[in-house]
Amino acid sequence: MLDIKELKKLDIGKVVVSPLMKEYTTYKIGGKADAMVSPKDTDSLIVLLKYLKEKQIAYKIIGNGSNLIFSDEGFDGVIIKLDAFDTLKIDKNVVTVGAGYNLMRLSLKMSRSGFSGLEFASGIPGSVGGAVFMNAGAYKSDMGYVVKSAKVLTPDYTVKTFTNKELDFHYRTSFLKQNPEYICLEATIPLFYGDKNEIMELINERKVRRITSQPLEYPSAGSVFRNPTGLFAGQLIEDLGYKGKKIGGAMVSLKHANFIVNAGDATCKDLEELISSIKKDVKEKYQVELKEEQEFVK
Repeated sequence: MLDIKELKKLDIGKVVVSPLMKEYTTYKIGGKADAMVSPKDTDSLIVLLKYLKEKQIAYKIIGNGSNLIFSDEGFDGVIIKLDAFDTLKIDKNVVTVGAGYNLMRLSLKMSRSGFSGLEFASGIPGSVGGAVFMNAGAYKSDMGYVVKSAKVLTPDYTVKTFTNKELDFHYRTSFLKQNPEYICLEATIPLFYGDKNEIMELINERKVRRITSQPLEYPSAGSVFRNPTGLFAGQLIEDLGYKGKKIGGAMVSLKHANFIVNAGDATCKDLEELISSIKKDVKEKYQVELKEEQEFVK
């Protein structure tokens, strides 16, 4: 059982007691966790991990909560946020950035400075670490195309640099996602010199397209399902007449069928039931097994 006083005595960073996870996820869904800790540096993170493992306390590392669905009952354990890992170093065209740095902020900052390569990330509301973890992407590009290497904390508490090949990026997954006991601390991303006006024009065009085609006015977590090979999940779902379908407060977007939105006080249970219904019907109609991009945390 977690002893909050003992946890605070470790003096490793900010501790929030009983955080409501709906306040830390883009879906705005989820009950209370026991505590949330934001370690101030790598040494503090190691102290925290050793403490939690010694006490056999569950933990979950999150970024911006843009791909997570927490249980309505909450999380029996400690949430770890790497907000303090937000350093940014720019050496000519090479960016070295902390796992807690906001990916959209990084994309816009570098693009406005005339660097090309991160345009695809200008609308992805995650952290750098979370994006590397799940190989976030858009517009036929993803982190696997741009990350040269990542500094990673291993399960034996050593810091190791993983090359792009070792990170084993594939569509919406990576070595880190398959081995979550390894933690991304920092990423190195070489960019290209480009024309600032052309780069920003492309980003602005895509922003307008997102506003018209995605339900940005509602809490959501982006695309619910991965696109099956050679197909579009949203098209399959739309063809089954799911646009606008609701279970409780969870609704399939009227703008884009691969988005489920929190249309008002949605619960984790609402989302689970709607996602299960979609998967079942797509499987029966098209013999296609849809795979979620999002993760349920219980």
